[in-house]
Amino acid sequence: MSVRIRFFAQFGELFGTEIIQESVPGTTFTGLIMEIAAKNKEGYDAIFDKNGAFLDFVILMKNGKRLDNADAGKTRIADGDEIAVFPPVAGG
Repeated sequence: MSVRIRFFAQFGELFGTEIIQESVPGTTFTGLIMEIAAKNKEGYDAIFDKNGAFLDFVILMKNGKRLDNADAGKTRIADGDEIAVFPPVAGG
């Protein structure tokens, strides 16, 4: 199954802004991002804590809808999903 992942701002600099990833059925949101992040220690440390959970400030979206970080480990990815990962957003 094919999933499109978009990383923004600092995360885009670390991983690239868009990745098409092939994954097996049953893959979770967390598992998918961990698989990509494992290739870049600096990037991994920017997204995950020492226990492998998303850092609180990381913003996650699946198919245009916000995903609570606590639900990412049990949320399954499906063929054609679009995933977005944002660092903290500030503005004024």
